[in-house]
Amino acid sequence: MQVWIAIVVGLAAVIDDLARRHIANWIPAAALAGGFGWQIGQSGWQGVLTALAGTATGFAVFLIFYLLGGMGGGDVKLMAGFGALLGTGRLLEAALWTAGIGGIMAVVVLGWKALRRSPAPGTLSAEEREREASIPYAPAIALGVWLSLVPKG
Repeated sequence: MQVWIAIVVGLAAVIDDLARRHIANWIPAAALAGGFGWQIGQSGWQGVLTALAGTATGFAVFLIFYLLGGMGGGDVKLMAGFGALLGTGRLLEAALWTAGIGGIMAVVVLGWKALRRSPAPGTLSAEEREREASIPYAPAIALGVWLSLVPKG
């Protein structure tokens, strides 16, 4: 069930982020609710502590990037929601996967933008300029979470 929650929430986040460059609040809320439900189902009331610790860790992992302007609030909330689902240990693994995948994505996107001709800045609306400048991070987060759930060994 944990894997299915991660797949469904991750797909919803990826689709929303790619389509709108925004992650609707219901998506991280679904991860949070699913995570608490999963953790409580696995460990009873001890699962509440596991989910809380994972949520706090997930929030903290990307908060600095949000404060520096390099990441949106939806990305931070999504990682916090996944933290409830994964717990602290697996969340830290997911964050490392996410950082690596995000770095690769950034290099690819920057290379792609360098190779193609960008429209003149004056011809784009403010929304189009923001879309052109941003890199959706939900795909990296979802892949990082999914890779952290792959059995080791």
